[in-house]
Parts: sequence; structure tokens; C-alpha cells
Amino acid sequence: MDLTATTADLASAAADVARLLPSRVYDPVLAGLVLRADADGVTLAGSDREHAVRLTRPATVHTDGAVVVPARPLADTLRGLDDPQVRLVVEGSRLAVRTSTARFALPLLNLASHPGIPPLPPAVGSLPARALTAALIPVSSAASKDDALPVFTGVRIHGADGRLELIATDRYRMAFASLPWVPTGDLDVLAPAVALAEASRQPARDAEVTVHADADRIALSWAGGSVSTALLAAPFPDDRVRKLLEAVIDSTVLVEADVLAGAVRRAVPYAGPHGSVTIQVDDGELRVRGSDPQNGESEESVKATIDGNRVTKTFQARYLADALRAFSGRRVELRIQDGLRSTVLTSQAGDDGVELTYLVVPLRTVS
Repeated sequence: MDLTATTADLASAAADVARLLPSRVYDPVLAGLVLRADADGVTLAGSDREHAVRLTRPATVHTDGAVVVPARPLADTLRGLDDPQVRLVVEGSRLAVRTSTARFALPLLNLASHPGIPPLPPAVGSLPARALTAALIPVSSAASKDDALPVFTGVRIHGADGRLELIATDRYRMAFASLPWVPTGDLDVLAPAVALAEASRQPARDAEVTVHADADRIALSWAGGSVSTALLAAPFPDDRVRKLLEAVIDSTVLVEADVLAGAVRRAVPYAGPHGSVTIQVDDGELRVRGSDPQNGESEESVKATIDGNRVTKTFQARYLADALRAFSGRRVELRIQDGLRSTVLTSQAGDDGVELTYLVVPLRTVS
């Protein structure tokens, strides 16, 4: 194999593949990056049997071929190069990375031992990348990071009546999004939130993304790339989770999301051992408070439009900040419910048609 390509193109693709592959595997070849050069350019791919990624970049191919090399060392090497062009050429048992002034050599791994890149499942629909990312990133942030409860580490994805519905929860918060798409088949799966969110960041914002799925895998593909991942087998408590969207409102607050997020961020140093902030609904404003026995107290007022009772709620600062970040650049409506029922955050749909709802459970306070 022998090719010349733009350094920036190869560096970004290698970094994306390396980021999507696990760093700790029992077989080093599973952390390897497959380079395949042919008349179509160069394909950078990887698979650990659970996740798979394939990215194609333009290249001048002098000799066709395919090799496997350690993914992260290749990505780190390419990222550090200053030359605009780079040459990759097999030299014996090494892949040489050459520029006009330097040579780096990576060991070749056993291509025959690599599991290969699985074919994509059947296509079930398509939608703009911009809309998919706008919905999937905030929804996936509500999923749990605890692998001991796999059902809560996933995003429930369901196609219904020309709209794609996404829902995730870690039991302390929940996010739900609905957005338009063009279905060509049925879709009803539970997919790993982290893997799918990272996959949605790969295509350009103006790209059209095709969704593929079967009983075992889900994949996203676009011009120049694809990412697939195995589905979660655990049943999602769909009916119980959806009932949480039925809010009985005690107070409604309309506020600039970024302004409130800034106040919450500034209260974090005073959030105390439990990392909590208190939101007090007052006349025409919210009071954001933090209290720490060691660091002291903070209080900041944020202008808001209030309708309903004057109430006070305490939240995990991190959860509230994540929820507000999902509505960045917009006015957000907080629908505050009585007692320990979730506070519902929502906003008008944007130009991309994404309707987003985020729920955060308040903390129990001791009087």
C-alpha cells in the first residue's frame, strides 16, 4: 500500500476512528485502524465487534492495499504533522508515515485476525444531520453512565407518523425529543447513548443521514462514512417513562436559558457537599442560591416571566446545567410541579423541527 493525502483530512479521520474505538481490549488488533487504499481513495475503519466505523477520504493511491495499525499512535502522529501532505507507505513490517522532513514507522498488525467491518443493516429512514444532532446530543446526556443498569444507558428510538422520537433517562432526569424524518421502514430500538451521540457528531451539519437498523444493530451513514453499534437487549420502561411527560403545573417560568445557566454555573462553587442549587420563584425574577458550610453562600437574580405560585426548588446543579445547555440560545419554559415531581423544561421548536422536553427531579430538602 502506498498513498499520498492531505494531512488534515487523514488526521481528522484517524482521530474520529480512534475516538470511536475502545482503548482497552483483550486483543490489540481490535484497537487497530484498518487502512484500505484503492481507486476510490483511502478508507479508515475500525471494529471491536460491538462498534464499527468506516470513513472515506480522497487520496492519490500509488499502490492498492490494506493494513491494520495501532489506531491511537497513528492518530497522534498525524495530528502533530505540520506538512500539508503526508505519504503512507508499507515498508516491510512497518507502515511509514512520511513528510518532506520526517519519517515515522508504525508496526503492522495481523489483518487476517481483524473481525472486519460488518455490513450496514437495512435502511429505515433519513433526516438532516443538523436535526439529528440537535435532538440526540441533549437526549443522550440524560442517559445513565452506569453499565450495571444497561437499560438506562440507552436511547429509546421510535419512528411514528413521520416523526422520530428519542427518549432517555437515568431515573433522576429524562429527555424526550421529537423531530421530522423520512421513514422507509420500521424503527423501534434501544441503542447505546454514548456511542450513538458520538456517531451523530461525525457527518457535516449539512449532510443527509440515513438510519439503518435490524434486530441486532443500528447504524448511521452519510456520504463518506458510517458508524454502527450493537443494540441493547434490555427492555425499556417506555409507558412509565412517558407518563412523566404529563405535567400538573404549579408554576410556569419563562426565562433566557443561557442567562439562567450562567447563574447556575456561578453558584456551583457554593453548591455544598451535595452539589445542589436552589431556585426561588419570585415576582418577575428567579433567585439562584448556593450554600456551602465551608465556602459560603451565593445569590443571583435572573429576570423571568412568572405565571402561577411562588415556589422554591432545589436541584443537582449538574443536572440542571445539562438541561439548560440543551436549550442554549433560546428562551426556555420551566413548568414546575408540586412536591418532588419533576420540573419540565421545554421550548418552541427551532427551524429544524426538533421538539425537546427535559425533566429534572428536584432534591428533597430538610426544613
